[in-house]
Amino acid sequence: QEQVAESGGGSVQAGGSLRLSCESHAYTYCEDGVRWSWWRQRPGQEREFVSEVDSTTDVRTYADSVKGRFAISRDNSDTKVYLQMDNLDPADTAMYYCHTEGIGLCFSLDYWGQGTQVTVSS
Repeated sequence: QEQVAESGGGSVQAGGSLRLSCESHAYTYCEDGVRWSWWRQRPGQEREFVSEVDSTTDVRTYADSVKGRFAISRDNSDTKVYLQMDNLDPADTAMYYCHTEGIGLCFSLDYWGQGTQVTVSS
């Protein structure tokens, strides 16, 4: 059983938008919160950080390459996170992965999703 599931990938032309979703019910009893992050991996390259949100502080961070174009958000139930991607560029083509980390007493709950493919054509 997958603990984390991504959806929303697809193919778009440059300048278009996509919204990725990540869902997990693994942290229902984690009162200390969850750290949700998005990563991506281009063919032949290492996985790189894209964006992150901490459910306890709601602090959001972004890689420089996506600042001003991508926005991470979460629902208050802490079961779903979104990545709104606007003004997409062919360089954004990658497999996108959701990563979840429990905070505090739930620190051992650390999961990766299977990934969702984003393809941007010029």
